[in-house]
Amino acid sequence: MKYSEVQKMSTQELQIEQQRLRRHLFDLRAQAVTEKLENPKQLLATRRDVARVLTALRHRSGQETVKS
Repeated sequence: MKYSEVQKMSTQELQIEQQRLRRHLFDLRAQAVTEKLENPKQLLATRRDVARVLTALRHRSGQETVKS
């Protein structure tokens, strides 16, 4: 997922996406512990996607406070 895609999402969509990604990250970590993870790069990619979503949410919350 690219940051430009994340920017196009609404705040509610971002919050839902964050929850989905965190659940997915939890599942990937569980697979890594049980050695059933096929692609270890999925962990890194998912962590980065979570970071992108959090960055967009923080950016939006900062803009809202400035506008008020």
